[in-house]
Amino acid sequence: MNILLNLFIKLSAFSAIAFGGVNALLPELYRLSVTQEHWLNTQTFSDFFAIAQAAPGPNLMTVILIGWHVGGVLGAAVASVAICWPSSIMIYFLQNYLNKISNQRVKSTIQLAASALAVGLVLGSAWDISNQIHQGMPAIALTSGAILILLLTRWHPLYLIIVGALLGVLGLI
Repeated sequence: MNILLNLFIKLSAFSAIAFGGVNALLPELYRLSVTQEHWLNTQTFSDFFAIAQAAPGPNLMTVILIGWHVGGVLGAAVASVAICWPSSIMIYFLQNYLNKISNQRVKSTIQLAASALAVGLVLGSAWDISNQIHQGMPAIALTSGAILILLLTRWHPLYLIIVGALLGVLGLI
């Protein structure tokens, strides 16, 4: 099968379940692009994710970079369309449906359920990634501490990122 067609089909299917954004299913995107399809290796995937997180804009940039790696500019365009069209169509119809609901309680229930689904997928993704990258007690302690600080204080997450970066530079993590 043509690699661009394969890219389009796989990413379109991926988009249909990426409720909560691409980062919600990051481990699955890794499995698809590195383990299953061998479009790129682990280091390249990590680099693309880091670039996408550092750049302003939507989190789907990881997918666009994968498409670019697979098929150049055309691959990036195919990946962009593939990752956007299924979820955009679903949201369009869901929003039209929600606009027609007159019962505010039903509308709120649907919106809360969608929010819970997105949060659950993001937390599941974070859990899966953290299980793959933790290399000992210091990393587990850092992650646990960061979670507790975020839950119990009003600290901005940027402070925790700076602390983590400093610990990494000092070789403690």
